[in-house]
Amino acid sequence: MWNSCLHPVLRSSRTLLSSVRSSHRPSLPPPLLSRSSLHHHLPLSRPLSRSSSPGRLMELREVLEVLEQLAPLALAEPWDNVGLLVEPSRPRPVRTLLLTTDLTEAVMEEAEAASCDLLVSYHPPLFRPIKRLVQKDWKQRLAVRALEGGMAVFSPHTSWDSVKGGVNDWLVGGLGSGRVSVLQQALSGDAPYRHKVEVMLRSSVDLSTVLQELKVVQGGALLHSSVTSTDGSERLLSVSCSDSALPPAVKTLLRHSDLEPSVLKLQQPPLPGHGQGRLLVLDQPVTVATAVDKMKRHLGLNHLRLALGVGRTMDSSVGSAAACAGSGASVLGGVRADLYITGEMSHHEVLDAVAMGTSVLLSDHSNSERGFLAVVRERLALRLPDTVTVMTSRADRDPLEVV
Repeated sequence: MWNSCLHPVLRSSRTLLSSVRSSHRPSLPPPLLSRSSLHHHLPLSRPLSRSSSPGRLMELREVLEVLEQLAPLALAEPWDNVGLLVEPSRPRPVRTLLLTTDLTEAVMEEAEAASCDLLVSYHPPLFRPIKRLVQKDWKQRLAVRALEGGMAVFSPHTSWDSVKGGVNDWLVGGLGSGRVSVLQQALSGDAPYRHKVEVMLRSSVDLSTVLQELKVVQGGALLHSSVTSTDGSERLLSVSCSDSALPPAVKTLLRHSDLEPSVLKLQQPPLPGHGQGRLLVLDQPVTVATAVDKMKRHLGLNHLRLALGVGRTMDSSVGSAAACAGSGASVLGGVRADLYITGEMSHHEVLDAVAMGTSVLLSDHSNSERGFLAVVRERLALRLPDTVTVMTSRADRDPLEVV
């Protein structure tokens, strides 16, 4: 059952368009692998392909479908730029796929040497709008080189973060087993109806005329109406509609001067397990020192940065941890946990966490994400034929290091 939240009465479709908006989030398939598989790492230096699969060539479109089965792009944040970013004009089968966290010039040289057909870059190399492709900008140079080499470029970014069994589940899983919940819940977009328009019909209004006018809106395909009798001579007309059908439906009702429609936004049901950030309540609490050692091994790093919460020591107990890959302050801020795990936070964001007794563990941005490529590599190899070689970049690394 959806929850409804009443908006103020809207008297024009222009006001309506600017006031009522929502993003489309389709339904998702179940996780592709069990939770235990998130902790299985494969050597990054060896190409991986599934030799037991029937040998057949796969077109780019087919490989992209597999990638979207792993994590639907609709799970990405509204501000993100995900999906196919570079598409060559001449289609060719995908024989070599290279996974990387960032597409840098060193990674591009690696891709060219391997005759790569598809680059999957977790971070989108093209993010802001561009008006030209010239050599003075390094990201534009990479786009040109991809096109010249016939390489497609795909970016999943926050869709991998949000999906159940994705980056954030992998990240927090390094600390140990326990009860995991989502910090910012993703919502389902299954239902075609996102809004409800309600209007009280007085006796002077011809109901059949109003219903006939509504039927012509969007061909009647995106509307559903019902009428309920009330005390007296008035009737309540409810019209459920999609995002696209909402403005013309309200405009149709406003043609009748006696009608004052009210718009309700239907809240979509949550998608269990999907969303941004994770909170882990450990089955077996550990000390801060043990948590640091576990995360070093999980991330494959010799050094992490630690800020101890007020009143905490290295021997203090960690029973809960909140994690968000990359730059996690916007998701972690205010969450009650013994430990925050993320890539980077600003000085003042760290101070805020420390002041409420939460310790902070930072790995630098892409180090909190890179290890998940091994998981993706395994999942793709299980779903692609042996004609597709899946590789993980050796040149990909965080630009920052401890010196």
